[in-house]
Order: sequence, then structure tokens, then C-alpha cells
Amino acid sequence: MSLFARCFVLCLLFVLAACSDDAPQRKAMVATANTHATDAAAAILASGGSATDAAITAQLVLTLTEPQSSGIGGGLFMLHYASGDASITTFDGREKAPLEADETLFLKSDGKPMAWPDAALGGKPVGTPGVIAALWKAHQKFGRLEWASLFQPAIDLAENGFAVSPRLHAAISNADHLQSDDAAAAIYFLGDGDYGEPDIVVPVGHVLKNQPYADTLKLIAANGPDGFYKGPVAQAIVDAVRSNQVNPGEMTLADLASYEAIERQPVCAPYRAYRVCGMGPPTSGGLTSLMILGLLEPYQLSSLDPEGLVAAHLFAQASRLAFADRNLYMADADFVDVPVEGLLDRRYLRSRSRLINPVRDMGSAAAGMPPGTEQQTQAADSGLVEHGTSHLAVVDLNGNAVSMTMSVERAFGARITAGGFVLNNQLTDFSFVPEKAGKPVANRVQAGKRPRSSMSPSLVLNGDGSLYAVVGSPGGSRIIGYTARALLGVIDWQMPMQQAVSQLHVINRNGRTELEDVSQGDDLAQKLTQFTRLAAPLADLGHTVEVKPLTSGLHGIRILKDGQMDGGADPRREGTVVEVGGEKN
Repeated sequence: MSLFARCFVLCLLFVLAACSDDAPQRKAMVATANTHATDAAAAILASGGSATDAAITAQLVLTLTEPQSSGIGGGLFMLHYASGDASITTFDGREKAPLEADETLFLKSDGKPMAWPDAALGGKPVGTPGVIAALWKAHQKFGRLEWASLFQPAIDLAENGFAVSPRLHAAISNADHLQSDDAAAAIYFLGDGDYGEPDIVVPVGHVLKNQPYADTLKLIAANGPDGFYKGPVAQAIVDAVRSNQVNPGEMTLADLASYEAIERQPVCAPYRAYRVCGMGPPTSGGLTSLMILGLLEPYQLSSLDPEGLVAAHLFAQASRLAFADRNLYMADADFVDVPVEGLLDRRYLRSRSRLINPVRDMGSAAAGMPPGTEQQTQAADSGLVEHGTSHLAVVDLNGNAVSMTMSVERAFGARITAGGFVLNNQLTDFSFVPEKAGKPVANRVQAGKRPRSSMSPSLVLNGDGSLYAVVGSPGGSRIIGYTARALLGVIDWQMPMQQAVSQLHVINRNGRTELEDVSQGDDLAQKLTQFTRLAAPLADLGHTVEVKPLTSGLHGIRILKDGQMDGGADPRREGTVVEVGGEKN
């Protein structure tokens, strides 16, 4: 039999098997922070698109419908799982400091650092955006559908409009100075003549259209990254940054034209019977969340109440220790020697874990000395701000997966727009003070450097390399704790994904222990009783407790042994989960 004939027979058998009533139905799933993005990505999956294709479409729609959180004017970190060989590829689309920037970027003329709110506004804090470059790089490797076709859902929605959600309305209302940007005001505010008074926020239910964004997408769809990093879109970005009257920035056309997304090695570590993988520097999220898990591994967490006192105390202590190392060692590894292997060394983590007192809060933890570091030659900084972020999770019909976290930093970024999209303020993730006690700060500003992040897109693999879970969250430096708690949920407590992302939050960033204020949530009396029960005992153990809203945005997917999937969308936001071939959760 010829090679052609053999191939024909094999293909025919495959088709017959697929059509058989007994053949297992392949399924796909997507979870994002907005129903428009989820539905658009699900349609891509249903048409045979890959997880990467679906993630691209989702991000383009999120730029339009959730502009306060992420967009093509910001950055991202993506983890891709290939089911064929169980390999993981990561893409770094983090923003970069302009080539004209230096460590004095956020220092005033007297040498003192700017106040954060002042630094975060206008052109100065805008880093060179990396989303489009990273999405293109991922598509070149893992895309199945044509690049241009992935843009059409967002183009159509931008031109035809969508109903403003309560969350978007609230975000616009709370974004000081947004209406001072004429281009932003034209999109997000109604002028005199529509509702009888000038400059009012678009109301809930208003059909919002964004033709400038549709025009931008058409250029990128037709020209690839050059449609963004060169030509009229690039010029609009530079003009918005450099001509800003409040806080002009230093970005040039050369910064945009020279930007490159980077394919990096994932950071992975064993935990229980699983292997957990995250993104390495310049984000601190992957390393720090893996350290929290490693510090907790000696404890039999499965026997504990997930929302009980002991679990909360142990989690807070492990978080203290991990954040102490994060604040000292982690930054852009292209500029700073980050001891990645040492920080994840199991013996090192066991030695650090022994510092945990099971019946007393340790107070502020000091950084350790992981293998590979002979002395602490750098100064620590916390860098705890980062709010305008989103996360999505996708598993396609072939079992490939994407875990992707995207950000413009704070809500509506720098509060300026170009080409119909929001520009980030990610450079404020750098340390404003370049030196402390005569030692350089690892996360100081340097030309072309990527600021440290806390984004923590994560993948969990079974012992045989198959995929078990996809998860991640927005939430600033609290992302690390949110994600680590969700990982404990699906691993130690074997929770369905929806339960894992809905857990009440306990956060410690080597300071106060924060408990989630659920006074506006469902089942009010029961939840308040839980936290009344936790706050006082934690205080008795020495914790300084603060009860406050902790608005995560966790999204995830769990794959069961029989191939079935369950997804979770954080009830604190407006996300949705769709199973292709199934029904919306």
C-alpha cells in the first residue's frame, strides 16, 4: 500500500471514530473577565481555533469592554501548554522603560521621589507596550486561524457598540483626570446635548462605540505588529506621551520600533503529586507563589479547614517569608542577577519553613540567603501597587491551554489614550528610589528595563505531564496571594475551580494580615461570622489584622481524570465561563 493510501485510510478511520456515537466528545473552555470577551473567544474555539487564537481575540475585546484593566496599550505574560509533548512556553510582553530614561525618572529636582499619584499620571509613567508583540509571537508559534480573522469580533463590537456594564461605569466614575484627556473624554463621557449637562460618565446600558479603536485594529490586522509599532498608531502613542501637559514622557518612535517580546523559560517546581509552573522574571509572581507553596509543603494542609484559623495563619507566615525574598532579589533578570534556582531550592525552602511559628506571628520577615548568593548586595523595596489587570484561561479542543495575565497597571493606566485605547502607567512599578543605604535597588529604573510585576499566570500538571489546572488573577501584588490560595484550593483541598476562585481571601505581604471584607457579599451573616471568628484569634497570635475589600479577578479551568472540565470566574467581578459545546456557567 502506498504512503498516500495509508494516510487516506488512517484519516478515514479517524473521521469514522469521531462520528461514532461512542467516541468521546472533545471539549474546550474559556474563562475571562467579561462576557463579550468570553463569548468571542468561545466562538474562535468552536471554529477550530487554538487556545492562543482564542486568547488573542479575548484580549482585543477586553481592550474595548474592560479598558480599565488591560489592553493593547499595556503588557502581558502568557503561559502556553502544548498537549502533544506536555511542553510549556512562556511569552514576556512586559512594557519597557524608554531608552532615554534613567534612575532619576521619578525623582524631583531636590532628589526626593515623586508622590505615586503624581508620577502615575500622564506621559512619564508610560512604558513601551508589549501586548501586540507578544500576541504576534505566540500566534506565529501556536496560532491556527489567520491573524486578521482574530480581530474581526473586536472590530465589529467597537463599531456597533456594546452596553456599558455597572463595573465599567463605576471605573470611569472613579478615574480622576480621565476626562481631561480629550480623546478619552470623547469615548467615555457624554457632552452637552446628550443628557443636558457636560462631561457626564456614560451611563449603565449606554451603547458605547469606539471607532478610533476599530481603525487601530484594522491597521494591526492588515500589517501585523508594524501596524502598531510603526506608522500612524506609533506616532499617536508618542504624541500622547511626549505632549502631555501634566507629565510629559520620554518615549520615542525608536522605543516602539525596537520593542521585542521575549520567549522565556517557565519557572516550575514540584508540589505534592503535581508540578506547578509560572512566569519568571521580570514578574515576581511565578517565583513568589511557588515559594509560598514550597514553604507550606511540610504541613498537611488537606486536613485543615481552608478558611479556618490554622490555614490562615500558616498561609500568612509563608507569604511573609516569600515576600521578604521577593522584595530583595526579584527584578528584570536581563539587568539583575536573580537567584531563581536558589529561591526554589527545596532545602532552602525547608530551612525557611522552619522559621514559621505555628502559634505566633513572626512579625516582619527578613530575606534569606538562597544558594547562589554569597551576600546581600542589593537593597529591598516592596513595590506593592498594580490594580488595572485582568486574567484569562483557555483550553482548546486539542487540549492545548493558555494562562494569560494582562495589565495597564492602575485602572485606566496613565489616564491618557491613543488610537482609541488606554496607555499604561507601568513604569511606576519601578522603585522610585534607586539606592538605599548605599546599595542599589534591584528594581530601579534603567533604560530599556522591564519593571517588576506581580502577575502570576499559572499552570498545574499531573505527574504524567498532563494538564490539571489553569489559573491566575489580577490584584496588584496581592495577585500572588490570590493565585497561591487558588492553587492550594485545587491541589490540597481538591476544590472545583469555581469554589477555589471564590474562597475568602487571606493576604500578607510581609506586613499586615488582610482579611476579606465581605459585608457587601451574599450570605452576609454567615460570612461575617466566619471573619469575626478569624480576626480576633489571629490578633491573639500577634497578627496586625485589617479587614478590607480584596477584589481579586481569578479565572481558571480544571481538567478531571475523565477529561471533563470545570471552570471558575471570580464572583467579585463580571467574568464568565463558557464550555464549547456546553452551556455558560
